[in-house]
Amino acid sequence: MVLKHLSELKELLVDKPTRRMVLAAAQDQNSLASAIMAARDGFIEPILVGDKESILKIASDHNLDITGVRMIHEPDTDMAVEIAVKMVRSNQADILMKGKVGTSTLLKAVLNKEWGLRSGALLSHFAFFEVEAYHKLIAVTDVAMNIAPNLQEKIAIVNNSVACLNKLGIELPKVAVLGAVEMVSENMQATLDAALLSKMNQRDQIRHCLIDGPLAFDNAVSLESANHKGIRSDVAGDTDLLLMPDIEVGNVLYKSLVFFAHAGVAAVILGATAPIVLTSRSDSDQAKYYSILLAAAISKAD
Repeated sequence: MVLKHLSELKELLVDKPTRRMVLAAAQDQNSLASAIMAARDGFIEPILVGDKESILKIASDHNLDITGVRMIHEPDTDMAVEIAVKMVRSNQADILMKGKVGTSTLLKAVLNKEWGLRSGALLSHFAFFEVEAYHKLIAVTDVAMNIAPNLQEKIAIVNNSVACLNKLGIELPKVAVLGAVEMVSENMQATLDAALLSKMNQRDQIRHCLIDGPLAFDNAVSLESANHKGIRSDVAGDTDLLLMPDIEVGNVLYKSLVFFAHAGVAAVILGATAPIVLTSRSDSDQAKYYSILLAAAISKAD
């Protein structure tokens, strides 16, 4: 299956049960607006946990219809997050979304050993981009969670992302492991990791995908560029997933695609027992909306 537009995420949700999404510290205008938009379109059933008075004022000020939406009044942010996480833990909700709360506070609750959403897997960030210059949606990982992943962490990040893409109907996603150059160099750890990941994939140690690397960015997304450099690759020019060498590269690429290429984006945190919608403060309402749809599409609820 090939996805070309983020709007196609809607098609993946047709004839599937409406997902229940709990918004932690829901008194955030952008998050609330995107949640209500997704609810209006029939993709989620929102549960708002936070300061009721603030939520009602935001809804009134911005003409958001929250009639009939379940609301749990909890003005204390830490407690609101705990309630939201516990609702997902107890299967009262299928998706967790970050509202007006710091990322570290939310993730601390998610990783709580007693009532959090630990699955045993590494948490990682997954971003799905619609770029006009590319022929299909392309995913980027990890740009927000893991700072300088080692080989084992990169394996976990790939496995998280591949499982996500498989759930979206992409049966054998093509993974490009990025480096500054295409040749393996003992002086560049990213190229060594890329070579190992590629070989592990060939030996079925990493499955359900096709991995090649090291590939420079131009070779990963342009077959013409790869051919010009004499690179023979089944991934080059048709990449589904770009694996970043570190968070700095990932963060710069993410924001370059959004602000320079005006790319559409949907992003979630993977590796917990449920998808987590955790977007950047600079992300648009539309990005948050599509992030909710992405989370709904990969949610376990059926």
